[in-house]
Amino acid sequence: MSEISSAALIALALDLTQSLADKDRFDRLLSTVRHAVDCDAVVLLHVQGEQLKPLALQGLAKETLGRRFEIGAHPRFLQICQSTEPVRFAADCGLPDPYDGLLLVHDGDLPVHACMGLPLLANDQLIGVLTLDSMVPNVFDDIPKRSLDIIAAMSAATLNTAMMLQELESHSQHSQQVVAELTHEALVKDGGELIGDSEVMLKLKNEIDMVAGSDYSILIEGDTGVGKELVARTIHTRSSRRDAPLVYVNCAALPETLIESELFGHVKGAFTGADRDRVGKFSLASGGTIFLDEIGELPLAVQSKLLRALQNQEIQVVGKDSIEHVDVRIVAATNRQLAVEVEQGRFRADLYHRLSVYPLQVPALRERGGDISLLAGYFIELTRRKLGMGQLAITADALALLSAYDWPGNVRELEHVISRAALRARGDSRTDIVRIGLTHLALTMPQQSDTQPIAASAAVAVDTQLNLKQQTEAFQRQLIMQKLADHQGNWSAAAKSLNVDRANLNRLAKRLGIQVSKRVELN
Repeated sequence: MSEISSAALIALALDLTQSLADKDRFDRLLSTVRHAVDCDAVVLLHVQGEQLKPLALQGLAKETLGRRFEIGAHPRFLQICQSTEPVRFAADCGLPDPYDGLLLVHDGDLPVHACMGLPLLANDQLIGVLTLDSMVPNVFDDIPKRSLDIIAAMSAATLNTAMMLQELESHSQHSQQVVAELTHEALVKDGGELIGDSEVMLKLKNEIDMVAGSDYSILIEGDTGVGKELVARTIHTRSSRRDAPLVYVNCAALPETLIESELFGHVKGAFTGADRDRVGKFSLASGGTIFLDEIGELPLAVQSKLLRALQNQEIQVVGKDSIEHVDVRIVAATNRQLAVEVEQGRFRADLYHRLSVYPLQVPALRERGGDISLLAGYFIELTRRKLGMGQLAITADALALLSAYDWPGNVRELEHVISRAALRARGDSRTDIVRIGLTHLALTMPQQSDTQPIAASAAVAVDTQLNLKQQTEAFQRQLIMQKLADHQGNWSAAAKSLNVDRANLNRLAKRLGIQVSKRVELN
C-alpha cells in the first residue's frame, strides 16, 4: 500500500459525522482500517489509567474484549504507549506478544509475523492504541509514515469523539475524574466493572443509569454470586454522592447483640464492654451511601429502628436519649425473596416497601447469553496477572463447555473455576502460552449431582466405555447439532450462540462428521 485510498478516507470521515453508537462507530473504523491495510487482526484499545481496555476488535477471539491489559506488564504495549509515532516491530522481535493464542487465523504460539501499533493522541495526550497484526512477516514495512499518521489521526478522532460525547453527559470534568478514581478502586477490590452485553445486562445497566442520579432507596435482589455488591458500587459512583463515603455493612455477619451498635453507634457505658464511644455505620456514611448487604438477615427488632432511619433520616445512638439526623442513601441487597419473607412474617412489610422504592433484579449467569465469554476473558486476564503468567488462553471447546454449564454459583463460581483451571493448565503446559482446556475444567468444575458430571447438563449421556477424547467429541457433536437445529441450520447464528468464529465452527463440525443440508445429520 502506498497511500490510503481517498474513498476509504471519505467513508471514515462520513462515519464520524453520523449519530452512531460507540460500538458501531468503532466497528466501522476497524473495517475501514482493514480495507486500507491488509492485516489479519486489528484492535482499538482505550487507555484507562495504567490499563488498556479493548473497545472493539476484528480477527481476535471475542473473549479478548473482557481482558484488561496492564501496560507495564506487556513490553509491546509499553513501547507503543511511550511513543508519539507509529511503532513497527521487527518480524523477529523477541518481545512477548499480548495476543499470543488469541488470533482466530492461527492456533498456538504466534510464529514470525508482522506487528504494528499506533498511539492515538488527542491534545498531545495518549487516549488509546490501535494495533495491527498480520501473519505475513514484514507486510507493514513499506507503508509510508504519512499513511500511518492519517490512520492514527482518524482513529484518534473517532475515539476522542466518543469520549467527548460521554463527557458531555457528565456533570463536570471533576466529576468524571472522581468517577474514574472510584471505579478503579472498586476494580482493584472486587472487579468494579459490570461486564456483559447480553439483553438482560443491558436492561440492568439502563436501569442503573436511570436510578443512580436519584436519592431513592434501592433494593438489589439476585442469587448468591451474581454481583450485587458490584451493582451497589456502580450506583454509588454514578450518583451525586460519589464524592462522599460508600459504607459497606454485611448484615449476616453481625452478632445479633451488636447489630444496633454497629449501625447506629453507642456511647461509653451503654452496655457491658462499651468502654468507649463508637461511631455507627450510619454516621460514617452521612452525606453518602450505606450498602446493607444481606438485609434479609436483620432481626425484626432492629428492622423497626432501621425503618425510622429510612423514613425520617434519624438515628438513636445506643445509650443516648437524643436523636441524631443523618443524610444517607440506603442501598440494600438480598438473595432472599423479601416479598415471601413478608408474607411469612419474617420481614416487616413497611420496611420492605421503604427499601424497594426502586427494585433491581440482577440476572443469574445462566440467563446472560453470550456474556460468559466476556467474563471468562476478564477473569483469565486477572488470573494471568495474579499468577505471573506470560500468556493465558482458553480453547474454543473449553469455552463452549463453560457456555453450556448451568452455573449455580453464578459469576463468583466462574471466577473460581477459571482460577483453579489455570493452575492445572500451568502444570500441564510446556509452552509460554498456557491454555485452559476441557480436561482442566473437567477436573475443577463441580458436578450437577452425585452421579451426573457436568456434561450431563448439555444432555449428553455418559458412556463409560468411551475415553475422555471420545466423550469430549460426543459432547461437542451434540452441542453443535443442537445449536444448528435451534437456528435452522444457520452456521453464522449457531457460531454466534456458541461464541466461536464461524470458520472455526465449520472446521470443528467437519472433523466431527457434521454437515447441514435440509436437516442436521451425521455422516
